[in-house]
Amino acid sequence: MDELTAAGITDPELRASYAECKRLNSLHGKTYYLATLLLPKEKRPHVHALYGFARYADEIVDDLASTLTIPEKAALLKEWGDGVLSDIKTGTSSDHIGRALVDTVRRFDISISYFEAFLHSMTMDLSVTQYQTYDDLMEYVYGSAAVIGLQMVPILGYSDSAAFAAAEKLGIAFQLANFIRDVGEDLDRGRIYLPLEDLATVGVTPELLAERKLTPEIRRALEFQIARVRRLQSEASAGIELLDPVSQPCILAASELYCGIVDEVEKINYEVFTKRATTSTWRRLKVAGPAFAKALRAR
Repeated sequence: MDELTAAGITDPELRASYAECKRLNSLHGKTYYLATLLLPKEKRPHVHALYGFARYADEIVDDLASTLTIPEKAALLKEWGDGVLSDIKTGTSSDHIGRALVDTVRRFDISISYFEAFLHSMTMDLSVTQYQTYDDLMEYVYGSAAVIGLQMVPILGYSDSAAFAAAEKLGIAFQLANFIRDVGEDLDRGRIYLPLEDLATVGVTPELLAERKLTPEIRRALEFQIARVRRLQSEASAGIELLDPVSQPCILAASELYCGIVDEVEKINYEVFTKRATTSTWRRLKVAGPAFAKALRAR
């Protein structure tokens, strides 16, 4: 039985929407997609729907090949985002991505506030290029990453509401790990996501960062951020046990692989300006194998 049938999704147009979300996930979110395969078939399409929504919005904002101006991108994001939010409220959608998202939101009673926060953060990306403090950054990260974890919990299933706080922390850890890996790429987009206050503490200025040379000061700044990722991951770990047992292997694998990005940064000696820290196929398989066995046992 295929995933959509297992999930009770039979309408042809709705199936097509879910299929497009799955395509986006498999194409752009390889690690995320791998972790999703550890879920029971009936849960996977709904995770794909969440990813499809997030990816489509992100493409509007960060498509470097686009000829659209910033105001044009903002207008397009608002038009599309407002349309999807309106569809969530009415319970129906004709949007190719929104159709699957609305179905998922309605099935699992996921709060619309999470999607509003996500779109707010995507809008911030069009105008905000630096964050003075960690608290300032958290306004952005809440919408860009924490809410992804919060959206997932109803789909994954849980035994205690404390799972939501843990999911929020893990989502933040994932995002911060990406920021550490992507320092150079973010500079290409004119952005610095590492809090300026944290950087200043170890003697790093935006100008020094823009030189794209690994200095002892920048190394210390990255070490500080890596410690923060590991602390958040550790604090979130107990919450994974509050999820449905059939969902735990997926999130354990995602935690290992996403937060493991910082291990890869260390392996390339923090050379984030000249190299891209990537999770090797070997490490993915090493994590996925035992997780798959655990997932089968849980089912």
